Amino acid sequence: MKIGLVYTGVTPELIELVEREIRKQLGSNIELLSYKDPSIISEVVENNYVTANPTARLVKMFMQAVQDGVDIILNNCSSVGEVVDACQDLAKYIGVPIIRIDEEMCREAVRCGNKIGVMATLESTLNPTKNTILHVAREMGKQVELVDVLVKGGFGLNQEEFKELMTKYAGEIADKVDVILFAQGSMAYCEEYIHEKYQKMVLSSPRFGARALKEAIIKKGIK
Repeated sequence: MKIGLVYTGVTPELIELVEREIRKQLGSNIELLSYKDPSIISEVVENNYVTANPTARLVKMFMQAVQDGVDIILNNCSSVGEVVDACQDLAKYIGVPIIRIDEEMCREAVRCGNKIGVMATLESTLNPTKNTILHVAREMGKQVELVDVLVKGGFGLNQEEFKELMTKYAGEIADKVDVILFAQGSMAYCEEYIHEKYQKMVLSSPRFGARALKEAIIKKGIK
């Protein structure tokens, strides 16, 4: 079985976490094909939304994965999640599902709390993630309140320094929310640390994306 992994962010932490969670769910008898274009997220950050050119390059990566014979695709960038939503009819037509890494995480947040804290290092990731939470909340017939926080100064830090920064910003919302959600998969290694610090449920996307991938594979009938 071939799985296409599409990245717009190429931090080693994200790639390692995603591949580890997928193999945990699906075992080692799979082939992972990675498609990377960090210029996409650079343009999204610059414009604060996904413009036409990065959209085209993202869709091109999806189609390249299809041409390479993948059975399913996992999109690993929350900032471009709405592009994935727009591609779903095409994905159904060609028989290659495109799974969002963050959608099931957002559903879990809605299941578990009424007040949801959303943390991101990129402003361009906050709104798409909040929109996804509100979308799934409507589907689930539930009203939620969102509290967001932009983690400033995170780029260029090592893991320990980044954990300290995340701890500082998480402290600003911990008493105001039921659940803390990390909008970017690359933040996931801080999940347990923040949970232990504030005794709050903390959610990050790689493990939920891997579970959603497994469910979609079973639904497609190839596992």
